[in-house]
Amino acid sequence: MSVIKPFKGLRPRPELAKEVASRPYDVLNSEEAREEAAGNQYSFLHVCKPEIDLPEETDHYSQEVYDKGKENLAQMIREGILIQDETPCLYAYRQIMNGHGQVGLVANSGIDDYFNDIIKKHEFTRPEKENDRIRHMATLSCHPEPVFLTYPDVDEITPIMEAVVARKAVYDFTSEDGIQHTFWVIDDASEINVITEIFREKVPFTYIADGHHRSASSAKVGQQLREANPGHTGEEEFNFFLSVLFPSSQLMIMDYNRLVKDLNGHTPMDFFRMIAERFDIKHTGTEPYKPEVLHTFGLYYDGHWYQLTAKPGTYDDMDPIKCLDVTVLSDHLLDPVLGIKDQRTDKRIDFVGGIRGLHELEKRVDSGEMKLAISLFPVSIDQLIHIADSGNVMPPKSTWFEPKLRSGLIVHAF
Repeated sequence: MSVIKPFKGLRPRPELAKEVASRPYDVLNSEEAREEAAGNQYSFLHVCKPEIDLPEETDHYSQEVYDKGKENLAQMIREGILIQDETPCLYAYRQIMNGHGQVGLVANSGIDDYFNDIIKKHEFTRPEKENDRIRHMATLSCHPEPVFLTYPDVDEITPIMEAVVARKAVYDFTSEDGIQHTFWVIDDASEINVITEIFREKVPFTYIADGHHRSASSAKVGQQLREANPGHTGEEEFNFFLSVLFPSSQLMIMDYNRLVKDLNGHTPMDFFRMIAERFDIKHTGTEPYKPEVLHTFGLYYDGHWYQLTAKPGTYDDMDPIKCLDVTVLSDHLLDPVLGIKDQRTDKRIDFVGGIRGLHELEKRVDSGEMKLAISLFPVSIDQLIHIADSGNVMPPKSTWFEPKLRSGLIVHAF
């Protein structure tokens, strides 16, 4: 069963929370982060993307960058921008975007649960991205950004969380992208005990929604520190990592769309002829086509949109992987037609989260940067859980969760 623990959170003074809170490290490139943090000495981007405070030509994976993050974090603590709670607490974090609200429980999750597959995964990780986060966390001696976990709804937890969010919040602000962020501290020991016991008794597994690299890196940092401290008890802070746990019914998964640079040497006529062997094609005009049901896709090419409907036999709704539209697309278009066999490494494909909208796809094709775009129907949370339970993994870039958790609202030091 799932083990969660309270911890002494390191977090902003209330009046600085909005200025400190930043978007996560992996949704901004360095140039965007540099621009976003400009003029804001409090932005947590100075910690989670510290290369913005070094010359632009600096190697982003040099030790100098990680050391700069450590220096910036220490300064924020020294100047009282971040303060640490005196007793171990749990926390509640609510986000509201376009009328959609979700409330997560902020807690420490265990690295043993990660290694023992109590925390279930649905994606592979890339060693170079893991190594980056390992070095970052190890240098900072903290988990600067939370892992986004989910779990099937538990009736006993709902009224407790409803009571928490009815209280006065410590932070309540709307970020520049229009998302409202509200944060509560749960410091009553008896209430903390009740919540942790419910998880221990009622939540057999949790699931990584977003943050596979952060969770893998957190677990490996903890493992390294165990090896360096042979007398460890298992209760040291490095045995746990920062997480926010949301009931699955509250989550919203958006589409994760594709862009491709060329037709793999095919003429347009041959390209459409090959697609027609596996998909029914319908021209829909010049307005963006957003798939509304499973096994349909949008194709943008040469200023026009087409609806592609997968033909019977291209999918298997009884199979957790072959029922996914990302699998159908890979097996019947990207690989056999466009020659893209490994989406993780092929430089001819790029990915755009649904939050950017379909006009972003049009823009990049119309500019000549890309040759075509493909819009997809979103993966469901039930599909994600089914795949994780079956021990399978999704194709890369299958899920895009919104809203993203803000970084800097809570940090776990170890």
